[in-house]
Amino acid sequence: MLNALLGRIRQKHRTIAYPAEPALLPELFRGYPGLDQDKCPAGCAVCSEACPSGAIFHANGLALDMGKCLFCPECVRACPAGAISFTRDEKLAASQREDLVVRAGEERRLAHALGQELLSLLGRSLKLREVSAGGCNACEADTNVLSTVGFDLGRFGIQFVASPRNADGIYVTGPVTENMRSALMKTWEAIPGPKIVIAAGACAIDGGPYHGRPEVHDGIDKFLPVDLYVPGCPPHPVTILDGLLRLLERI
Repeated sequence: MLNALLGRIRQKHRTIAYPAEPALLPELFRGYPGLDQDKCPAGCAVCSEACPSGAIFHANGLALDMGKCLFCPECVRACPAGAISFTRDEKLAASQREDLVVRAGEERRLAHALGQELLSLLGRSLKLREVSAGGCNACEADTNVLSTVGFDLGRFGIQFVASPRNADGIYVTGPVTENMRSALMKTWEAIPGPKIVIAAGACAIDGGPYHGRPEVHDGIDKFLPVDLYVPGCPPHPVTILDGLLRLLERI
């Protein structure tokens, strides 16, 4: 026991200071997309052709759907003019599906807080039941990290619970496979109302790399009304945390 205490003292404080201080992100982190319409050659579509998930398109200008985006660098490599980049901005979550579509020159729309009535019912806590609806475990792993000492999600009153009966909402990862659809809906029905829905990762939002396959249902909003979309493949833990805090009006 003494050795454990001494080891803890040597380690010092390990929890990140976010959101009070900027997050320390890995060198290869790819965050909010940067689009420069002035650099985009007219009639050029090499970025769209290179995108493995159909996230980039041209409709009255260059646009990128973060709900579909896998945040891979293929579009950046393909663009001959450097019109596409990924910044180191971790703030990606949105409250509306259409707000995930980034257009060159348009104002950014971040997630907003739940209604005051629901916030007052939740108080200073939020209990979530996580459902992996056919996920590959990448989103699940980055979500689980939030409960470690490094992030300490519990300090914000947010916890993942074992029973849907004790939850305020459902946190979904994965593209909603047919084999998981029934279990997902039963979990949702077991949560007492009022309740919320969070879609985390490209698969839960739009099917991700499995979009259009007959075995999946291309995301959770085909079945349930989503209150928070957290894009990424997988979303970084800080991106998830930022979205949750915005939902609870903590940022």
